Amino acid sequence: MKIASNSSTITGFILLGFPGPREGQVLLFVLFSVVYLLTLMGNCSIICAVRWDQRLHIPMYILLANFSFLEICYVTSTVPNMLANFLSDTKVISFSGCFLQFYFFFSLGSTECFFLAIMAFDRHLAICRPLHYPTLMTGHLCTNLIVSCWVLGFLWFLIPIIDISQMSFCGSRIIDHFLCDPGPLLALTCSRALVIELTSSTLSSLVLFIPFLFIMVSYALVLRAVLRVPSAAGRRKAFSTCGSHLAVVSLFYGSVMVMYVSPTSEHKAGMQKIVTLFYSVITPLINPIIYSLRNKDMKHAIKKLLGT
Repeated sequence: MKIASNSSTITGFILLGFPGPREGQVLLFVLFSVVYLLTLMGNCSIICAVRWDQRLHIPMYILLANFSFLEICYVTSTVPNMLANFLSDTKVISFSGCFLQFYFFFSLGSTECFFLAIMAFDRHLAICRPLHYPTLMTGHLCTNLIVSCWVLGFLWFLIPIIDISQMSFCGSRIIDHFLCDPGPLLALTCSRALVIELTSSTLSSLVLFIPFLFIMVSYALVLRAVLRVPSAAGRRKAFSTCGSHLAVVSLFYGSVMVMYVSPTSEHKAGMQKIVTLFYSVITPLINPIIYSLRNKDMKHAIKKLLGT
């Protein structure tokens, strides 16, 4: 990759992150270290609770445990490098490191979209087809859905990322972000690549809106089924099984769509960082709290796990 001005070779990029005085960088390092550790603890607690409590060995909780593992991977794709950057004087990330982060961050994000969709599908079957649910959502189907999410998620952005990595980068190596994002990377290329930009934008839109539409249709059918339940207690019970998932979907999609749908997000680097920080770091921290507080079985299993 050559810089047009002096033909020197780009060996890495500079991630500006959250610039500020040294004291501020140390404070941010401590803050995000605590957030990262709490995220790992919260999601690991759910995985262990599902693993060791026999009553949770059903598709709903198996999907939740896999989702928690996904959240651990997702936050790990960005936070360790961000923590290292807070204490770095150069803030340099290698060329290969940048594109590996790019690949894993977007692949895991795509996998999360698919996971949220199959979790909505599971709730739809449980509420709309309760008598047939055990025969429909079998362990075999559950495993196939989980594997499909991971495979599809990791193949979704593979070709655009390979194409972008093969492009020539000119001039500045500075990326005004805390992670390697396609927008800032494409801005550093020597020439516009309209086909790659269009492909990347189209794939981003599809991976967001197809699962989101699937989730909305699933919950529209769930709502219709719940409203037909004669007793208020039955309706409350049905809604309670969906409440946690709906809250997680709202947090994730609300922030992601602000990032990729709002026209102002393209022009403000500060807003990009804050919104990306929310859906990539804060939501993996909040999600275990939502699931454990709103679900009696999960709350009981975690208390049992902690010996309280």
